[in-house]
Amino acid sequence: MVYRMKKNSSDNRIRRWLIILFWMAIWEIAARLTDNSIILVGPIDTLRELWRLSGDLGFWLSVLNSLLRIASGFLLSSALAFLLGTIAYFKPILRELMSPVIALMKAVPVASFVILALIWLGGSRELSIVVSFIVAFPMIWEAVISGLSTSDRQLLEVSRTYEMGFFRSLRYIYLPALLPYLSTSLSSVIGMAFKSGVAAELIGQPTGTIGFYLYQSKVFLDTAGVFAWSLMVIMMSYICEQILKAVFKTASKRI
Repeated sequence: MVYRMKKNSSDNRIRRWLIILFWMAIWEIAARLTDNSIILVGPIDTLRELWRLSGDLGFWLSVLNSLLRIASGFLLSSALAFLLGTIAYFKPILRELMSPVIALMKAVPVASFVILALIWLGGSRELSIVVSFIVAFPMIWEAVISGLSTSDRQLLEVSRTYEMGFFRSLRYIYLPALLPYLSTSLSSVIGMAFKSGVAAELIGQPTGTIGFYLYQSKVFLDTAGVFAWSLMVIMMSYICEQILKAVFKTASKRI
């Protein structure tokens, strides 16, 4: 049984890599047929440009700068959404009060938040923090409330009968129900946070960030640079997502 599970997992990984290679081949063929590096470059040229950029210290400082800012906004949003979402589950009045705010955060375009942040903050350095916070908050809020709502009612009745107390009920009943929802939500939200955070940098153009250099690549019609920086964002998002999954996997085993 264990051998079969390992074999299936290995087969799935191989299949996934074959699919990725298939689409990279299509991409490379399309680039060669286009034969215009301004319109489209292939994966080989993209990786070559990324390798060239990686030899520059400024490249890694820009990546680190964007990573820290976007991750800060995401983590702040996650912590606050978890706290307020938990309170709102037990105090429905807070959920009602917050519902217009959540709807507004979901509906207003990212570009509008960026412009407002530029007006209110008077600068562009904190843009990616603010925007990634705003994008992540409503999704995590809803995941927290949905996850807590699936808590086992019979176990909750038992906890009340034996007077387990709020914190023990939260630890042994609510958290196991919440973690799957939170894990799925955060894995999706982290990608949205990176995309919106870099988009904010692209509009605000704070120096020494990924968004700033993406804009410079666009100005100079450096399509290979656009693809290389975009690939770096994808890689950052993927690594952060895998770290989150590992954290939740460890947390699930300990509960």
